[in-house]
Amino acid sequence: MTVPRIDEARVLKGKRVLLRASLNVPVTEGRVRSDFRLHRTLQTVDYLRERGAIVIMLGHIGRDPQESLRPVFEYLKTKLPLTFVETPEALPSREEPVSDGSVYLLENLRHFEGEKANDAVFAETLAAHGDLFVTDAFSDAHREHASIVTLPQLLPRYAGLLLADEVEHLDQALSPEHPALFILGGAKFETKAPLIRKFLDTYDTVFVGGALANDLFKAHGWSIGRSLSSEEELDVADVLSHPHLLLPQDVIVEHPDGSSRTTTPDAVAEDEIILDAGPATVRDLLMRARDQKFILWNGPLGNYERGYKEQTEMLACGLAELSATCVVGGGDTIASISELNLGEKYDFISTGGGAMLEYLQKGTLPGIEALKS
Repeated sequence: MTVPRIDEARVLKGKRVLLRASLNVPVTEGRVRSDFRLHRTLQTVDYLRERGAIVIMLGHIGRDPQESLRPVFEYLKTKLPLTFVETPEALPSREEPVSDGSVYLLENLRHFEGEKANDAVFAETLAAHGDLFVTDAFSDAHREHASIVTLPQLLPRYAGLLLADEVEHLDQALSPEHPALFILGGAKFETKAPLIRKFLDTYDTVFVGGALANDLFKAHGWSIGRSLSSEEELDVADVLSHPHLLLPQDVIVEHPDGSSRTTTPDAVAEDEIILDAGPATVRDLLMRARDQKFILWNGPLGNYERGYKEQTEMLACGLAELSATCVVGGGDTIASISELNLGEKYDFISTGGGAMLEYLQKGTLPGIEALKS
C-alpha cells in the first residue's frame, strides 16, 4: 500500500505539525514502564525538528479518560525540549510567534468528549493550530476517533516514519516469501477466526496457540477443563481439517491446588486449566522455523499475566537466532522480547497489537484510509 510520507514533504521549516503519536504506554506509580512506542515515535519528532518544524504531539493514554499524559511528558522532556499543554485552546495559535523546532504535548485527547465521539468541531479545534497533519499512531489507527480519521481531512496529511515503516513490513507479511510460518497466540478466537482462515491459505503453516487453541481442542471433542474458551459453540470444522493448521502437541495445565503438570491436549482433567503450551510444542515450532524464509508472530503462547512466560521466552530466544525474516507484534510478545533484550535481533517489531491483526486481516485501517482520501 502506498501512503504519503512526511519525508516527501518539500518544506517543513516553520510549519506547525500536528503529530498524532502512539503515546499509550504502560505507567506504574507515575513512571513510564516501557518506552518502546515512545522511542519509535521520537524518530519522527527528531526528523521534524531537524527540519525546523514546530511539533504539536497528540495522543491518548489508558482506558480511563481521566488518565493523564504527564508521566509521558516527564519521560519525553528528558529527550527533547517540551512544553505540556492542558487544553487545545491553550496551544499556540498560528499567529503566535514560536521558535522553529519547538515541541508541545497536549494532554490526553480522551479528556475531551469530542475525541472518541469523532466530533467534527473538536477536530476543527485541533486543526486550527496546525499547518500539516502527520500520524505515527499505527497502534490507534483502527479506531474511528476525531484525531485519527477526521482531523487528517482538514489539513495536508502524511504518514510519519513509524507508520510508513509499519505499512511496508506488514504488507510484506500479507504476501510472504515461502515457506512461511504464522504463529498466533492470545485469546478471543471468534474475533481472530477470519484472520486464521485467511492465513491458512496464505502461509504454509499456521500455528494456533494460547487460549485460541482451546476452542479447537474443544471442537476435537477433548476436555479443556476450566480453561478459557468462547462462550458460543463455533463452527471450525474447516479450520481443523486444513492441512496447514498446527496445534500444540503438549500443554501445561494448572490444578485447583496451584500445582501444574505437562500433558497432551487430549488428557486435560475437568478441574484443570490450560495455561501454556508445553516444551515439546516449542521445540517442534523451532525445528519447523529453521526451514522458513518468513515468520510472522503475534501473541504469547501462554497466560503471560499469570506468569506463564517460559515457553514464550523460549520461542522468542529461538526465533531471534534464525536467518528467516521475522516480523512480530502484540503487547505481551513485545514485552517478552524486550525483557530478554532481543529487539535488535528481529527484523521488525510492530507497535500495534489489535491494529496489527486488523491490518493483516483487512489490508488497511481507518486511520490509513484517512491519509489517502
